[in-house]
Amino acid sequence: MRGWWREISGLVLPGACEGCGAPRTGLCARCAGVLAGDGGSGGGGGGGVGPRRVWPVPEPPGLPVVHAAVPYEGVVRALLIAHKERGALGLGRVLGDVLARAVEAGVGGSGGRPLLLVPVPSSRRSVRARGHDPTRRVALAAAARLRGAGRAARVVPVLRQRRAVADQAGLGARGRRANLAGALEVVPGGGRLLAAGRVVLVDDVMTTGATLAEAARALGVVHPPFTDGAAERSRSDFAQHEFEQRVAAVIASSPASFEINRNSPRTWIVAGGER
Repeated sequence: MRGWWREISGLVLPGACEGCGAPRTGLCARCAGVLAGDGGSGGGGGGGVGPRRVWPVPEPPGLPVVHAAVPYEGVVRALLIAHKERGALGLGRVLGDVLARAVEAGVGGSGGRPLLLVPVPSSRRSVRARGHDPTRRVALAAAARLRGAGRAARVVPVLRQRRAVADQAGLGARGRRANLAGALEVVPGGGRLLAAGRVVLVDDVMTTGATLAEAARALGVVHPPFTDGAAERSRSDFAQHEFEQRVAAVIASSPASFEINRNSPRTWIVAGGER
């Protein structure tokens, strides 16, 4: 209930910007601009980079093709933590708008097929402690934003944790991969839901990529576009998904993943949208 109380009290009590602390506003114009990718650098994040392909280093095996909207630093980091950990639920809509732009950058035209946003699941313990599921909340806002822009989109929360995992804080890339290996699964009947459109994994932040790689592995068990190797696909599924790649979208990624993207020739491979 902590998050709900914070949202209600914000309607009647003077607040402060969750990004910079400016009084009497939950999100000031400057921080909103940074989150939108229009802000400058200098610890503010954003830098006007816009949604683009990002790569963590090292890149974990099985990582989908990921697009992120803004670097995870400064104001962006403060806003995401406020939404996730401090129950600033009023930020959900604007964060959803940013996630929607990353989704659009990743899927391009997508042939008019419905977009199925699959949020990376939080543990039940985390949801109870926070009073909400932040990734699912932002995914719902992103789907609403996409529908408002004329694209068929809905959230399909078919992933769940099949075993407990340790706190990721303090773990390096290898430790995170080991911690998450085999931790996620698709709920019974989830495969049928995923056949109805273009699947896009979504999360709020990507750091090492281990979580998205594990989520893609779990989806690959039941959904051909998330399965490596044509031999594992049926003839009909292969015909439908032959040219699709595994895709994911996040609000923010580590600044280094944006810097690598700027300097890498791989940028030209995905110019104009490779999906």
